[in-house]
Amino acid sequence: MNSKLLILFFLTLFCTVVEVNATEIIHIKHSKDDITTRVREAIQNAKDKDIKLVFEKGIYKFLPEYAFSKFSFITNHGNGYKYVGFRFENFNSVEVEGNGSEFIFHGRMAPFQFENCNKIDVKNVVIDWDIPFTFEAEVLSVNKEEKWFDVKPIIDGHSWSFKDNEISFPNIDGFSFRELGHAHCFDPKTKSTFYGAYGQHLTPKKVEKLENGIYRIHQSMRHYPPKGSVIAAKGGNEFNRYAPAFQTQESKNVTYDNIIVHHALGMAFLFERTEDIKILNSGTYTREGSNRYISSTADATHFANCKGDILVENCRFEGMLDDGTNVHGTYVTVDAILDEYTVRIKLQHFEQLGFKFADVGDEVWFIQKPSPERGEVNEVVKAKFINEKYTELTFKNKLPKTLSKDDILENKTWNPTYTIRNCRITKHRARNLMIKTPKKIVIENNILSSEMSSIGLRGETFFWYESGAVNEVIIRNNHFINCAHGGAEHAVLWVSPRLGKGFDKTEIYDRNIIFEDNIIETFQNRIVWADRLEGLVFKGNTIKQVDAFKSKFPNAHMFDFKNCKDVVIENNVYKGDIKKFVKADESSKKSLKIKRNKGIKFK
Repeated sequence: MNSKLLILFFLTLFCTVVEVNATEIIHIKHSKDDITTRVREAIQNAKDKDIKLVFEKGIYKFLPEYAFSKFSFITNHGNGYKYVGFRFENFNSVEVEGNGSEFIFHGRMAPFQFENCNKIDVKNVVIDWDIPFTFEAEVLSVNKEEKWFDVKPIIDGHSWSFKDNEISFPNIDGFSFRELGHAHCFDPKTKSTFYGAYGQHLTPKKVEKLENGIYRIHQSMRHYPPKGSVIAAKGGNEFNRYAPAFQTQESKNVTYDNIIVHHALGMAFLFERTEDIKILNSGTYTREGSNRYISSTADATHFANCKGDILVENCRFEGMLDDGTNVHGTYVTVDAILDEYTVRIKLQHFEQLGFKFADVGDEVWFIQKPSPERGEVNEVVKAKFINEKYTELTFKNKLPKTLSKDDILENKTWNPTYTIRNCRITKHRARNLMIKTPKKIVIENNILSSEMSSIGLRGETFFWYESGAVNEVIIRNNHFINCAHGGAEHAVLWVSPRLGKGFDKTEIYDRNIIFEDNIIETFQNRIVWADRLEGLVFKGNTIKQVDAFKSKFPNAHMFDFKNCKDVVIENNVYKGDIKKFVKADESSKKSLKIKRNKGIKFK
């Protein structure tokens, strides 16, 4: 039997192919065996550019051995060859109907990759791993003077080993992390991040095996994990972001509906240069009753240089080791001015390498030091990719005469509107929402509880080089509960641009925020902490002081403004006994208005 007949026999046995209304429909029958080859060949042998995969409800196993492999540039992850469960490229439309099926992955795999697809619909799918890429252990005792702490690792469902005074994990298919690496502490009673805890980086001098399954970790640390917490680690930075569960690049008209990600070896949902996105009725969280604390090892949702409209609605995000969402553009630096029309640009952060900053037809802002203000606009007429770090861009019009090396460029074309509503984002590291786009942002009717600030607005011409000074933000009818409960000082709303050397650190950066009709239950003092913001209206909010925890920063002010303009605080109600309400520098005081509040005093 020749190879073509083998493939035909294979597809007939396990898949049924039907063509309806020019869409090729492929029915995947359930099997307890590795499904990877069947899925790969069904996609690769599709005859049409409109394809729909329909899975019979069941639990499907995906193994990397026969998976499609491709070198992948993945922003905010590690680039390299990835083993991909579902790879869709250059399709007009793609539908995946899971019918409530569970896709269980093993080892280092990227579950879904979409590139250059015009329409994507994925529905009713659960993503998980048979063995998580995490190490989790109960902290039994801490001795800061002798610089050690004792842990009892979780065994059931996890994979790790002890050898030569080291703990390694997950030890799957020959892969182990070189160190315990980035870690965070969780409360075993609530599975939330532990009150007052700090992020850790575990590189023990040695690990000592004691009795009764207990191990002593010897390491000098600034902040030791709290006794009684569960410390959860995801390995060192070099390898701990393998791939998102769903990576969507250069695509449009995307809908993920009823998608649950219980574990991911990076972000749950990542979008790059993608237009019009909906994530509906979905979630990132560990299974009910599971002994796992970490769902995705990075953000639940992440949007890099997208455009059109983004809607995240009726979702639940918990257990991530980073933000609930991060929306941003990308700053690049001018590496060289090649002629009066052409520059060579440089990507700065190692997790940006390979990212397409701009293409032909894109409009770009020029940002020239010392001002962080968006300046002249020019259109790209030629983009020459040199390597993963450098690209040459040629523009329609001449470059600004005063443009200099190390000035900043920002893509104007690729920025989205963003709406998140009716979502629950709790029990995870970092911020609930980190949003940086100049277009309209709406945050409404959500339940939010954060380890750091709940809502962060922070463009950076430094380190991460994530762009997006905001111009219109509406935050309304949300319920904030015990936000900023980690060890570092944060606020419910944190506006703090991070600008590099040579930029004016006093010039206005963000603008026009309305924070209204929210309920804030807090044990901390800080509610709004803002720098270089013009136009804040904080009105109609109810702030209730609760005794869930002891405030770590009792001398902080409820409102703290620096280099701000046109701030209005009105018609709010505070119920509690703190005494420090408003702190403002001289420039912020000039246009500060505080009126008709109950329980909030300002002299």
